[in-house]
Amino acid sequence: MGVEVITFGCRLNAFESEVIAREAEGAGLDQTIVINSCAVTNEAVAQARQQIRRLKRERPDARIVVTGCAAQTQSRMFADMAEVDRVIGNDDKIHSAAWRAARNAFDIDASEKVAVSDIMAVKAMAPHLLDGFQSGLPRVFVQVQNGCDHRCTFCIIPFGRGNSRSVPMGAVVEQVRALSKRGHAEIVLTGVDLTSYGADLPGGPKLGQLVKQILRHVPELKRLRISSIDSIEADRDLLDAIADDARLMPHLHLSLQSGDDMILKRMKRRHLRNDAIEFCAQVRRLRPDIALGADIIAGFPTETEEMFARSLDLVEECGLTFLHVFPYSPRPGTPAARMPQVAGGVIKERARRLRAAGETALRKRLASEVGAAREVLIESQTQGRTEHFVPVAIGGETPGAVRRLAITGHDGARLNA
Repeated sequence: MGVEVITFGCRLNAFESEVIAREAEGAGLDQTIVINSCAVTNEAVAQARQQIRRLKRERPDARIVVTGCAAQTQSRMFADMAEVDRVIGNDDKIHSAAWRAARNAFDIDASEKVAVSDIMAVKAMAPHLLDGFQSGLPRVFVQVQNGCDHRCTFCIIPFGRGNSRSVPMGAVVEQVRALSKRGHAEIVLTGVDLTSYGADLPGGPKLGQLVKQILRHVPELKRLRISSIDSIEADRDLLDAIADDARLMPHLHLSLQSGDDMILKRMKRRHLRNDAIEFCAQVRRLRPDIALGADIIAGFPTETEEMFARSLDLVEECGLTFLHVFPYSPRPGTPAARMPQVAGGVIKERARRLRAAGETALRKRLASEVGAAREVLIESQTQGRTEHFVPVAIGGETPGAVRRLAITGHDGARLNA
């Protein structure tokens, strides 16, 4: 066994796990399991701790290193676990020096486990170019941005990721070109606050300009997708690309969080309900077949049943297909954790109702696809995804290919082709 990286959480972590594997192996680590953790909810942290305990039982000779957002924000908690040999900070994890230091610490059996630097002191991003992904998946991620300058009252992530910083456009284009040449059919641009891209770079380019540069300078790229965005920051170039270039996939995932204006204000979001509805209508005019998803929190502090109903109604009013539902989870140190809390049973019930609305919306989309011909990216021998990110049950196809398939039906969760 060399280095095994287990990833929790977001697409950005998935990209960084590839960098971690490269840097840790390059530093000479062996018999090492790296937990790349997530801090977005209490459940995510608990899952990481459970995984650590299970792994140590199953592989007692392996060294366990914890990194990621939860390691950054709760480093001492992980260091106090007997199963953990090292805790590495969220910026440190992508630098070879941290992994060389870890190897040296293992060699001398160092007692101090924590190697976590001040994330708020990080001001720039060095690009990490990958020739390919160890996973060999046809869809891979490219990190273009990290951190967040906003302080939503429920969110711990800025304290795990630091302030917003961007990868220069030239380096992003080079990375996309390299991955495309290696045969990865679909590239997903990812970041913490993707639509803040470029504010820290010379000239202040925006996400839309980056998207246009990629599409212009990497003609061999088959499919470009962008991960979660803040709709209020979507720029004109991004909207133009959505309207004009078929290689930019007709699928957006929006950070909406709530459908009630008072809750949005208490969250310190920068949009209101009508902003979300108008944005969804605008992109649907530009790309009528576009599929929209969203993050919505159930049971934010002070949320009444009437306020929740506005979030529930947003699923239909915005025409959402994919819903990521988060039962509100108080994160220590955030302003929302000090607000009047909604009862846990009420939160669970509201999350259930939101998920049911999401399942209904997905089935509606699946039914509308029957009879269409779609360009399906074959992810595995049993599943692919359409341009709209709708899952397709398949059989006997070669992973990595993009095939035009006739949609013949659905099973309530996936299309049949």
